[in-house]
Amino acid sequence: MGWAVGILVLLAALVFAGRRPVATRQAVRVLVGLFSAVTAVGAVVSGLRGAWIASLLLTLASAYFAASARARSARPQESLTRRDALATLGLAEGASAAEIRAAHRRLIRDAHPDRGGSSAQAARLNAARDRLLRP
Repeated sequence: MGWAVGILVLLAALVFAGRRPVATRQAVRVLVGLFSAVTAVGAVVSGLRGAWIASLLLTLASAYFAASARARSARPQESLTRRDALATLGLAEGASAAEIRAAHRRLIRDAHPDRGGSSAQAARLNAARDRLLRP
């Protein structure tokens, strides 16, 4: 029974490894961490029952999930073009530095993760501001 769970976990890891997560990045990290803990417990139980191959597979799956949970930090924002940065902040070409800062402040209030926004949107707004203010 334990080996079947291990194989299913490994198959799920292979199938969903390249897909874009539906949940937030933090939720995915927590979920992957829980998978790591569950597979570690499964490895111990399988080892105690004498199913060494299943225990080995579950140990490898647990190590993979633990490493994956730690590696799922925020990805650096890809470089924006000037046009994309202006569109992100809702500005027209030729906006002054003061207008850029004001638009950024106005938009980041709602998009900041501490205020219920998404970290991806906040990162995009910050990248747009940086692109427009720094040559």
